[in-house]
Amino acid sequence: MTNEAMKNYNYIIGAFAFTLTITACEDENYMKFDTSYTGIYFVNDSAEYSFSVTPIDIREYTLKIPVQIMGTPTKEARPIGYELVAHESTAIEGVQYIIDEAIIHPDSIMGYIPIRILRNGLKGSYAEGYERYTLTLRLTKNTYFTPTLDSLNQVHRSKFDNAVEQPAWYNAHGEKVWQKIYLGEWHPYKFIKMVEYFHAFKEIQPETYKKMVALYGENLEHIEYGDPYQYRTIFRKHIYLPMYEHFNDPANRELILAEYPDFPFDFPHPFAV
Repeated sequence: MTNEAMKNYNYIIGAFAFTLTITACEDENYMKFDTSYTGIYFVNDSAEYSFSVTPIDIREYTLKIPVQIMGTPTKEARPIGYELVAHESTAIEGVQYIIDEAIIHPDSIMGYIPIRILRNGLKGSYAEGYERYTLTLRLTKNTYFTPTLDSLNQVHRSKFDNAVEQPAWYNAHGEKVWQKIYLGEWHPYKFIKMVEYFHAFKEIQPETYKKMVALYGENLEHIEYGDPYQYRTIFRKHIYLPMYEHFNDPANRELILAEYPDFPFDFPHPFAV
């Protein structure tokens, strides 16, 4: 091998060794970054919840606000640091909400802040209007995690209420309708019970229930003209009749009036109209 060839050979070997060294350093730095970085951020920046058509005997709901970390899982549960952004929040702790233990779960990069929404503390009514509450939280640094990404991923706003709105059923003229012949005057508690008995029908005829959900929506959001004429017999027997019996049972009257003092006890018998 000539001197010139030897020089070229040594240059190639040296360059190769240098490349390996750089690659090894990059791999080592990457591994260090991947295993040691403990950034934390909200998966989304907002959430909304309404008790809406939830049965009135359900007095709490846990809204789970998801967070994620940039790093590797550990075998221990690690607490999430957060604080209330008071000037952006209208909900009062212990009245409208309670926050339970917030952690990143063992062997996971995911966790959540559990907000228990207290229905008894939510003000408003159909007659007076419903109050909508806001709760804004900001992630904070603690022993385990440091907020990362931009500020939008470090703040989360939750909004919740107890509102029950009249469903979006429209006639051919685009006007909102409520089928009074079968339901009497509109009232939110009637719609709550209507959806409740509709869901109960799933246990009676599950395949037919699936078809009805596809047609009307899971919570009866889309009944064309307000008339479920395709399944009118089922509605009369399995939804309207139980509603009639519930509203006209003297044992239920006090409970209904305690929650809805303006409730009109005018629900007609479905087989008498």
